[in-house]
Amino acid sequence: MRKIWKGVSGAVLSAVLLAGCSANAGTNEAEGGSSAGSSVTLKMFIAQPRFKEHYDKYIEQFKAKMKAEKNIDITVQLEMPPSDNAAQILKTRLASNDAPDVFALHAVNEIPSFYKAGYLEDLSDQPFVDKLLDSVKPSVTTTDGKIVAVPLETLSWGYLYNKKIFAEQGITPPTTLTEMKAVVDKLKAAQITPFEISYKEAWIPQLFLPLAAGATINTGDKDFVERMNSDQGSFSEIKASLFGMMDLVNANGTDRALEVGGDDGAAAFATGKAAMWVQGPWFAETILKSNPDMDFGVAPLPISDNPDATMIDLSTSTSLAVSSSSKNKELALDFINYVLDDQDSSEFYQALKFNPVAKTHAYESYPWVNDAMEYVKVGKSYQDPAIPQAVKDEAGKALQSYYAGQMSQDDVIAALDKAWKSFNKVNK
Repeated sequence: MRKIWKGVSGAVLSAVLLAGCSANAGTNEAEGGSSAGSSVTLKMFIAQPRFKEHYDKYIEQFKAKMKAEKNIDITVQLEMPPSDNAAQILKTRLASNDAPDVFALHAVNEIPSFYKAGYLEDLSDQPFVDKLLDSVKPSVTTTDGKIVAVPLETLSWGYLYNKKIFAEQGITPPTTLTEMKAVVDKLKAAQITPFEISYKEAWIPQLFLPLAAGATINTGDKDFVERMNSDQGSFSEIKASLFGMMDLVNANGTDRALEVGGDDGAAAFATGKAAMWVQGPWFAETILKSNPDMDFGVAPLPISDNPDATMIDLSTSTSLAVSSSSKNKELALDFINYVLDDQDSSEFYQALKFNPVAKTHAYESYPWVNDAMEYVKVGKSYQDPAIPQAVKDEAGKALQSYYAGQMSQDDVIAALDKAWKSFNKVNK
């Protein structure tokens, strides 16, 4: 449930990646459209740099299509910052009237506040809407019924496990925290490191937050989000769920976690350096690039000794929106619709190892998706909790500090409570 959800420095901006010709090419500044024979620069912001090759290829296909159908020469300026920096960069750009024409955002965490601020174009009448699967459409729909983004990633996640190691050790995915401790002991007895830990990027340790909150909310504390939104709750309510599992991982994982990022973690997991990784299948493409024969599964992460709370997290994350202030809105809308093109999008989504999201997607789900869906079929799943992105960002930094011994559990809880209250003040 990777993530764009993460200020601006010269070093980051210098890492802007350009697809196509120079951004200095002639740009059509007429609001909303372009005429045949013109040259247009379309700015895109997608914080998934590990997929640059795939986006570049798809963008080239789009440019060729527009040239053939509309005789428009398009230069695409593609900005792909790291996830930890992306959220702040994008907010700064939007607030300073320097919005990209097309930008990625997290459907659950960011659509409500971005829509309220007036940054999102209403896409409800666009052709792609009728192609969306009914199960996906609500995640990109506002409370007043407008569709404002096209989804890329739909997720079913908890943690990843090495099926070969599990089979060799006679292990099945545990259903309680006590059972997970027994799995850890068995792996260590076989001199196998239980967990890959990669906390260099702050969004990765924060994954424990939605897993702990989602499971707790859906097994008793059902009004937690509503009470937090009205300053009536506290993360102390999920303290045991959050730190019980994280402490087990931290004590039984790979070394130098704060030096290891997501890509390095994926490579290490792919080569069998650890049996499990608290991570989502959004790293599938990177894992399989390191080891095409890797056989991994997805299972729900136990957060307590209540087996009913061991559930799969379901979410739609990375989605593409069009800026309401775009100077090239017609072409931006063309690209948004091309994302679910009848002919080309299946190959694009399959190459990214993303799940099908549209009726036109003609490829089969991946094995790890099927693993997760077995839990979903028997009611062992929940919708990703609507935790504000600002709170998740704070969680990432705080949990890095907790791992390093610089913050206590109570310090983390206080920081998260403060972050949510600060969010409430701004978004009343």
